Amino acid sequence: MDKSKYPLSGIRVLDFGWVAAGPSATKILADMGAEVIKVESRKRPDTTRFTPDNIERSPETDPAFHSLNRNKLGITIDMTKPEGCELLRKLAAKTDIVLENFFPGVMKKFGLDYESLRKVKPDIIMVSMPGLGNWGPQAETPSYAPGLAALSGLESMVGYKGERALGLQQPYSDYNAGTNSAFAALAALIHRNRTGEGQNIEVAQIEALVACIGEAVLDYQVTGKVPGLEGNRHGRMAPYNNYLCDGDDKWVSIAVRTDEEWKNLVEVMADEPRLKNEKFAAMDGRMANQDELDVVISDWTISRSAEEITEMLQEKGVAAFPCMDIGDCFLDPHFQDREVFIPLEHPVSGDEFIANLSWKMSETNGGVYRSAPLWGQHNHYVFGEVLGLSQEEIARLEDAEVIQKFQEPERKNKG
Repeated sequence: MDKSKYPLSGIRVLDFGWVAAGPSATKILADMGAEVIKVESRKRPDTTRFTPDNIERSPETDPAFHSLNRNKLGITIDMTKPEGCELLRKLAAKTDIVLENFFPGVMKKFGLDYESLRKVKPDIIMVSMPGLGNWGPQAETPSYAPGLAALSGLESMVGYKGERALGLQQPYSDYNAGTNSAFAALAALIHRNRTGEGQNIEVAQIEALVACIGEAVLDYQVTGKVPGLEGNRHGRMAPYNNYLCDGDDKWVSIAVRTDEEWKNLVEVMADEPRLKNEKFAAMDGRMANQDELDVVISDWTISRSAEEITEMLQEKGVAAFPCMDIGDCFLDPHFQDREVFIPLEHPVSGDEFIANLSWKMSETNGGVYRSAPLWGQHNHYVFGEVLGLSQEEIARLEDAEVIQKFQEPERKNKG
């Protein structure tokens, strides 16, 4: 596929990311056309190669790994050997961006920290994604997404009023930090293009999470109020909730921002006279009587399908949409038309569907053009063509197990 028109065509990224946080950042850069080289080791594999969804328990068949690492090249190298780290420093000298989400101090131990790499590439951009920062009293605290969500305060805000906190139930921290890190890398590229200067960027994952609850933080600073559990409620909109519909556990989400939208909702639900009560006419009244309002709307939605309600309300300019599970999303005609999920052939797993880009742009769009790399699949390209090593030297390094030799896996038959 011709990537010459992709916005990051010609940019090279050395990717030390693992699990989801780092790989989700470099996935965005790869989708935009950057040549992303994923650094792996057979001694310490990326754990995303072995998630519970990997039925075959093979390092080449995990759907999560395939989604997070599509469009990337892959090399396998032993970083515990001095020659391995020296090769990576030489590769960094030919690289624009280095990204990592290891524990603080790991990259320095291998001589691959920013101060070491800028000696071989003065304008290099390095993005580090520590959980709790590279410095400070909590820097050396081991962290994963659920713990970071709790420490940030975000976890305590997810749940229903009067009940225990439910939390996010998924690793939101990883993907949030990945998006922030990709944005930071792009900003640094723009800065380098203007000034010739590289940058050393830290995106502490906990700070990226705290930014998601800025209003609650400011409210506490100003008023001393600790945010509680509000369920699906919104501080300035009513009604604002998910409402049970006809069918097996089917729900519709409805949000009303203005009195004009409220009038349109009442018009659609004209056969529910309780909505015409004067206490619901203005936003202040609806906010003060949300429990009663939710009961009235639920009595109306329960006998109709989520799709029917969505169509009726959207035609009147009222925000509404069915609450979907993954199957609903996959089969939704709108999502199919927008190609939210696309087929991609993997050499071992065969044809599979993965999530497409999250955006569509008219002139500088990216694309999905390569399946996730097999273990060490691109060793000879990276060490031979990029670094200029001879085939004899690559063979010597493979024999010394500095470069971990690519082993051709058993491939599924097409069709």
